[in-house]
Amino acid sequence: MRVKEQRQQLVKRQPALLNAESSRVITRPHIPGDKTRIKALIKRVAGLSDDDVSHLLEAVLQEFSARHRNFRDALERNFQRIAQHVPKRCRLSTEQRLLLGAYMTCEYSVESAALFNPSIVPHPDQEGVENGALRFIMSFRATGEGHISSIEFRSGIIDGNGDIFLDAVSQYVATPEIHADPLYHRLHFHRKLEEIGARERVVKHLLGGLDETFTIDQLELQIKSLRKTRFARKDKQHAIDMALWLARSNYEVIFRPDHQISERVIFPVTENEAGGIEDARFVRFVDDDGSVNYYATYTAYNGFVILSQILETTDFLTFKIHTLSGNAVKNKGMALFPRKINGQYVMLSRQDGVNNYIMFSDSLRFWNDAQLLQEPVHPLEFVQVGNCGSPVETPEGWIALFHGVGPMRKYSIWAELLDLDNPARVIGRLPEPILSPDEHERDGYVPNVVYTCGSMIHEDTLVVPYGIADQRCRIATISVPDLLSRFRAHPVS
Repeated sequence: MRVKEQRQQLVKRQPALLNAESSRVITRPHIPGDKTRIKALIKRVAGLSDDDVSHLLEAVLQEFSARHRNFRDALERNFQRIAQHVPKRCRLSTEQRLLLGAYMTCEYSVESAALFNPSIVPHPDQEGVENGALRFIMSFRATGEGHISSIEFRSGIIDGNGDIFLDAVSQYVATPEIHADPLYHRLHFHRKLEEIGARERVVKHLLGGLDETFTIDQLELQIKSLRKTRFARKDKQHAIDMALWLARSNYEVIFRPDHQISERVIFPVTENEAGGIEDARFVRFVDDDGSVNYYATYTAYNGFVILSQILETTDFLTFKIHTLSGNAVKNKGMALFPRKINGQYVMLSRQDGVNNYIMFSDSLRFWNDAQLLQEPVHPLEFVQVGNCGSPVETPEGWIALFHGVGPMRKYSIWAELLDLDNPARVIGRLPEPILSPDEHERDGYVPNVVYTCGSMIHEDTLVVPYGIADQRCRIATISVPDLLSRFRAHPVS
């Protein structure tokens, strides 16, 4: 009982709940897979009278335009997806094009099922914030129909007293423009192609004529050259398929500046993400030269296999997405430390789905070795342990949160302290979880789960947003001095 009372005193649950809102919808392409059906639909719309087209389009605009910013632009973009099927002799009016675009469009409620697994970082723009306060951004895993996950955002302020105020959430949701990665890195390409089984000699020929960085057009020229070689057809085709797959997995998304942070959603783009973008762990990373980038590792899922990706931004408007590679990139739940340690990038990871591991690398995108950091030791974590986002730095060490899974698949959140200069060494560990599902947090999409993908420190407060039952979220705050004091009382030799 005494330990439970201490835990309740250490952690303060904030009253506000962040719930999923099914009315927040995006537009998605809804293209019939059969070309015959597409051509038949074009013919039917082309056969309508001008009055019928006008009335139908007006009804669509009246019903849906208030739910989406730039709705006409979305309809035109989706018309362009079928424009090649319009007969050359057929001259379509602007209204016919927009109406066809409406037939090729559907709404998707990005968070109709759940809004959970948050992380939190300081906002890159602190202009106008009062002394002692901090503006922040939270990311979430939003899940809709078909259990497709995407990344959403919210913002707010924590004041000097540790009180948290969330900004109003926009009724709109906006997807970004998608661009192919302007430059690819040959070294990363080579490593990943070898890792996924492309023949070494074929890869050397494919990439040999490319500079250290290259464009998609230059890659396609090399592909044409490769097709003319005498390598076995299946080896050539496998390397080509994998190279194009890898190129499509590295891209850039750009939001308009007038889109509020709560309107921005990063929805799956590539075939590797068709099953969802899962559990982004954001961190504010300060490089050796003082420059600041925000990174997030996440899991791309296509319904069968996972692919570890890393996302980079400086302003939460433009995001660059790249594929991670290396022998140690093999499981979910990777979390980057917020700075280099002894000249190396450092990452927490899962290798076997049971234990926590730590990795060191000279390259942000290549991770080849992992060493065991911790195994389950407490009965409430006997099933597995895993990191709960990037560690946060204090003068006494790195505070690292992790989850443990016990009987009845009950998830709880734990805390440990890692050595500041050698984070592979655990120097403190609390004997009980800091957060377990209480009587108000047990029920939901996945019962008996509390989980976070990242925390931050403001002044003397550790801010921990956490998902509840894989459905909704809450924020907890913890006194850092109290937490460090308890670590000192429970050292790990």
